Amino acid sequence: MRILVAGGAGFIGSNLTDRLLQLGHEVLCVDNFLTGSRGNISDFLGHPRYELLRHDITDSFRVEVDGIFNLACPASPVQYQKNPVQTLTTNVQGSINILELARKLEVRVLQASTSEVYGNPNVTPQPETYWGNVNPIGIRSCYDEGKRAAETLFFDYKRQYGVDIRVARIFNTYGPRMAMDDGRVVSNFIIQALKGTDMTVYGDGSQTRSLCYVDDLVEGLIKFFFTSEIHGPLNLGNPEPLSMLDLAKEVKSLSKSQSNIIFKPLPEDDPLQREPDITLARKLIGWEPKVSRHEGLQKAIEYFEKLI
Repeated sequence: MRILVAGGAGFIGSNLTDRLLQLGHEVLCVDNFLTGSRGNISDFLGHPRYELLRHDITDSFRVEVDGIFNLACPASPVQYQKNPVQTLTTNVQGSINILELARKLEVRVLQASTSEVYGNPNVTPQPETYWGNVNPIGIRSCYDEGKRAAETLFFDYKRQYGVDIRVARIFNTYGPRMAMDDGRVVSNFIIQALKGTDMTVYGDGSQTRSLCYVDDLVEGLIKFFFTSEIHGPLNLGNPEPLSMLDLAKEVKSLSKSQSNIIFKPLPEDDPLQREPDITLARKLIGWEPKVSRHEGLQKAIEYFEKLI
């Protein structure tokens, strides 16, 4: 298949591209490089089944493809809060443009949604049936509410126009090709540990995240995309919760760092719990994470060691 990956120069998009090429597909990467990196796709340039189109999906466009993955949006608080209006526009107008393209071409389209649609949850673990607890006017709303609006658009295009959609709710993911400056907790801890600077834990460190290695996440996205008659939303993530203080200690140990762990106030609207219920993913697409946290963190540390 010839597959469009919107946001294909980003962290997950470039890892997805790598896997799709390995499987024999053609990949058209569409990215405006707002947060994507040319370094992430340097290995693909010149590949006979790879093509790059520099474009912002908030502007309509027409290409010929057989399927679409939409991962185009800044995904870390540091990045999406830099230009919140652009973030919301990407989620709304960008989704409309992607859906219009899928409708005209009559092809399947997968939306990379997020665990952030659950906000600061009152239910743990979070099942797909949980409607969330989101601040609609907070500093994270451009992303949280943007992704919620995108989900609405995808399901309305399915109901009104019959578009063949997939909506995946992605939980915290880490691994090679993460940006050094994107503010995600795993990359933050690893870089601080490798540089020997203070490792910053927010709040008292008791808040939890569930960390999925990117190879596992990519396999989940591909399985979901190619499974018929399942539209989602579908949680994709590692169901094993870990406190941020324990994560900091684990990264410090694995990297043999002499860094000190310090504490700072918890950011506004920062969720206290993130833990996916992946019962549906296990049942409907036969997927669950396989890479252990120890193995995944080792691989991530080795990746960042080459960059520092």
